[in-house]
Amino acid sequence: MLALAYDAALRREELCSLRTGDLDPAHRTLRVRAETTKNRLERVVPYSASTGVLMSAYLAHRATVSRARGPLFLSESRRNHGQPLALWTWSKVVRRIALEAGVPRFSTHTTRHLCLTDLARMGWELHAIATFAGHRNTDSTLQYIHLSGRDLADKLARGMEHIHAWRIQMLTSADGTTAEVSR
Repeated sequence: MLALAYDAALRREELCSLRTGDLDPAHRTLRVRAETTKNRLERVVPYSASTGVLMSAYLAHRATVSRARGPLFLSESRRNHGQPLALWTWSKVVRRIALEAGVPRFSTHTTRHLCLTDLARMGWELHAIATFAGHRNTDSTLQYIHLSGRDLADKLARGMEHIHAWRIQMLTSADGTTAEVSR
């Protein structure tokens, strides 16, 4: 569940509301239904090959809990065996993992922040990240992206290389000589 939450930048409610029919293992995509999203926008998002391997193993295990189509993630507790995994149960599981890992501030929403920040680090355009996240407004997306000073310096350096190359191209005359430019 953590891998899928990260890969698809899912909110807790979106993750826990997934149904078996929302998953397309052949294309490694999942459908986040509009009724499960915060802003009622449906989206289809991919997940990684490694998460695909984990999902395949989970689906085989899930068949031992219930063969019925329906909620993707099921409880295995004695009290709620085979029932949809509750939001609060998932929050408790993540909290326990976070404490055991020594990362007490890690929450169910942290994977979403990490994914969107990683997409920004990989050079995705803000509008594409907003679409991936299911945001109507890029201002919402900006609240999720946490770039370090080093990330910003690297982006600036890449941008400046492009600008400097363009300036040199513009200053080179048609006969191949370079004009003198004062800085």
